[in-house]
Amino acid sequence: MLRTHTCGELNDNDIGRDVTLCGWVAARRDHGKLIFIDIRDRCGITQVVFIPKECPADIYKEAGHLRNEFVIKVKGLVNRRPEGTLNLKLTTGAIEITARQLEILNPSITPPFEIGDNLDISEEMRLKYRYLDLRRKKIFNNFILRHELYKTIRQFLDKEGFIESETPILTKSTPEGARDYLVPSRLNPGHFYALPQSPQLFKQILMVAGIERYYQIAKCFRDEDLRADRQPEFTQLDLEMSFVNEEDIFSLTEQLVRLILKEIKNIEIKIPFPRMAYDEAQKKCGSDKPDLREELNSDFAFVWIVGFPLFKYNEEEKRWESEHHPFTAPCEADRDILEKTPDKVKARSYDLVVNGMEIGSGSIRIHNQELQERIFKIIGINKTEARKRFGFLLEAFQYGAPPHAGIAIGLDRLLAILAGETTIREMIAFPKTSAGFCPLTGAPSEVDEKQLKELSLMVKKTKERRKK
Repeated sequence: MLRTHTCGELNDNDIGRDVTLCGWVAARRDHGKLIFIDIRDRCGITQVVFIPKECPADIYKEAGHLRNEFVIKVKGLVNRRPEGTLNLKLTTGAIEITARQLEILNPSITPPFEIGDNLDISEEMRLKYRYLDLRRKKIFNNFILRHELYKTIRQFLDKEGFIESETPILTKSTPEGARDYLVPSRLNPGHFYALPQSPQLFKQILMVAGIERYYQIAKCFRDEDLRADRQPEFTQLDLEMSFVNEEDIFSLTEQLVRLILKEIKNIEIKIPFPRMAYDEAQKKCGSDKPDLREELNSDFAFVWIVGFPLFKYNEEEKRWESEHHPFTAPCEADRDILEKTPDKVKARSYDLVVNGMEIGSGSIRIHNQELQERIFKIIGINKTEARKRFGFLLEAFQYGAPPHAGIAIGLDRLLAILAGETTIREMIAFPKTSAGFCPLTGAPSEVDEKQLKELSLMVKKTKERRKK
């Protein structure tokens, strides 16, 4: 290791020790012949002082050339700060390092903005220089929060007997809802993969395979218009269970959420969460995402919304479509009226809402081929089309598919709520802007003609593109 300690761990118990620190110069102050610097790493800040009589002349001279964000290695003796100069805001505020050696590991040009919190910087500037933005303590702490959340989730689900399993990123396009991101296949000209909008079909097939309890912290992709709580790529906790009903999903999810709030925010919440019928939520609150903080009086007001309609009517296309997705089971009592009165059929689906924001959605799945084909037919997918798009799932159902159900929780949204942020972009390391653009890399970008030719593609030159 280049260092003996981090910049956040030294205290008065270390006085008299020789130590070596590595990090970034956070500030430099010249006080007469004394040069002070703050050295920063992810763990904190330590004050270093260069005194002419305590360090070689060349080291003292080099300290005078230090600038903010230089990466340095400094060796010296831990001393108590002089009386009246203690900084109680820092964990290292009782000590300072009297420097003996200095090595500049890498210099830095002047950053386009100061590395500090509560700065008035445009989001585009922050995202263009995201590697600098992430050095800010407030933003960095959001990623510590994400790490802690993932750790809590994995420990809980492991104890509950779940198996973590990955599912494909390059998969088949089965559009139903948002648009797919398509990826052309070089080896199969004219054919395309799709990036998954969710692992829905694969996790159902894992249930057919006998996995019984699956989870994944999954990357998902949707080509849709962006808002504060949407990104073209996002992360969700995806889980599925066999031989369960709604109550099992509710209980497991509530226990997990309660643990998350306790471990990460040290907040105790009561379970079970209240439940509200979709019709009641619409009538009472004018939304299926009610904010019940005033009514329930807990900062985190969780509620299950149940009793959704299975279908909604698309006036533009003059057809029925799924309210959630076509793999959701109808209520048992409504099976006989599926074709007769689709508008009256209730779904065995459920949303988890907190503070007026949906963070989770799931359902009891269809596990019967005949019922699945009936649902496809109602939403305008005939047998031939169903076989073309979903044949692998329908075929799997013929080999003893167990009853199963699941839920997906939007982790970016949950993290934003836990951190008190207004946008999920603050919780993602390298997010896109509201226009779906990455200021850091310049994506999406044009590609050269050779790449297009290899993929058997041609870009149509529109008037707008020609003007550019």
